[in-house]
Amino acid sequence: MKRYLNTGLIFIRSMLRARKGRPWALVVLFTLVLLDLCGEWPTNVSRPAFLNTFNGVLPDAFGSARQLLFDHYQRRFPRVPTTQPVIVVEIDDKTLEAVGQWPWPRNRLATLVDAIAAQKPLAIGLDIYMPELDQTSPATVADNLPPSAADIATQLRTLPSHERILATSLRAAPSVLGAAAFDHATSTTSTDLLSTPILVHGPDPLGKMQRFQYVLASLSELQGAAHGQAMLNVAQEQGTVRRVPLIMGLGDKMVPGLPIEMLRVAIGAPAVDVYADESGVQAVGAGDLRVPTQPDGDIWLYFASIQATQQRYVSASDVLQGRISATRFRNKLVLVGLTGTGLTDTRTTALGELVPGIEIQAQGIETIYEGRLLRRPIWLQWAEIGFIVAFGLLFVWYVPHSDSRIAVFINTVPKASALLGLSLNLLILSVCMVLFKYFNLLADATSAFIILFAVIGSFFSTSVLAQETRNQPDDAEAHTSEDDVRTGSNAAE
Repeated sequence: MKRYLNTGLIFIRSMLRARKGRPWALVVLFTLVLLDLCGEWPTNVSRPAFLNTFNGVLPDAFGSARQLLFDHYQRRFPRVPTTQPVIVVEIDDKTLEAVGQWPWPRNRLATLVDAIAAQKPLAIGLDIYMPELDQTSPATVADNLPPSAADIATQLRTLPSHERILATSLRAAPSVLGAAAFDHATSTTSTDLLSTPILVHGPDPLGKMQRFQYVLASLSELQGAAHGQAMLNVAQEQGTVRRVPLIMGLGDKMVPGLPIEMLRVAIGAPAVDVYADESGVQAVGAGDLRVPTQPDGDIWLYFASIQATQQRYVSASDVLQGRISATRFRNKLVLVGLTGTGLTDTRTTALGELVPGIEIQAQGIETIYEGRLLRRPIWLQWAEIGFIVAFGLLFVWYVPHSDSRIAVFINTVPKASALLGLSLNLLILSVCMVLFKYFNLLADATSAFIILFAVIGSFFSTSVLAQETRNQPDDAEAHTSEDDVRTGSNAAE
């Protein structure tokens, strides 16, 4: 075993020393580039089959670092809201104490919708699922009365159901009902949704986007009354929300996300437009609105701090009691959601803040409204790959020259390769920060740093081995001299 180990070490050393380390540096360069591509393969190019196997064996070593860097961009330069197109009517603890515990009877929710609609908002979105019948509707209550209350039961059955009351309110208001997609069936899920027509311009992109088979939606009576249906799903990566889909798949059809559906209802467009090519979705729009997306139909959210958006929140109890200014909701996009203790689904944003789920939707609408979308286009991914390969090959060609300044620097200055790598990374990071701040581009500096640093480091290893090789003859000569001395002494004796 020791013999085979020594043989392997000798082979590795010979590879590192061959042609001044260039072959080894090329192996390091293209192996890491391939690993980087596995985690973020450009969608306009067919992915080779062997990459799927390669990606299954090795983890996405660059993906986590890339996402953390993008989060750092936002934390360093968070979005500062310039407008306030969205108002959130929150069913908070204050409301629950004043009105009653959740879930409310549907007629009470209808009263809230009517109060908001009276102020002429552009659209009202409900981040609330209502898949089951209201058990407090008059007819349902009548069915539970004893025979001795037959007269009361008869009178109750003449009253409209709470679903009919809410449906009337939804029909009279520019309303949008929320739904949630699932990849598994439950007792309350279905396989279809009464959604807005989708007009596709280009190839069918359904296979490129996130796709589900089941949906948790409101009752069909309520769906038919509302002016729009929208998915509330968000994209989470390692517990953090960074993107939200504007379009997604449900079975064999496409359905809109809440931000684009709210804007469609607000401008009165009859359908959602999806612009696609062979690489996937390029943009989603409605009417004259056109929002660039990632190939899967997602948009990157440019988050504002929750402290900067607190003024958008209004307690539902204040709305019901008429304490809100008569113009507060006029020409606004109003979202109704749960924020009460134990009722809300909190999410972590790229800023590291824990916010109510309804805030994610509000930020998505606001980002589109202000036109401050974060972008990571395909050409930028190719530019990053080209930059890494070009600089990597430049290092491979230039560094091994013994008379080059870089080679002299690495061989003479302690930790030179580390200093060179850090300096290069700082330069790349500075450029990427400028691209983010002024152009809203998500440029990846981590891959360039890791790969180019590894290439430079491989030459440092080669130089160490070369130095050891140069020292070995000197050691041999020293041993020979000592043996000659001993031989001469023995002869003299």
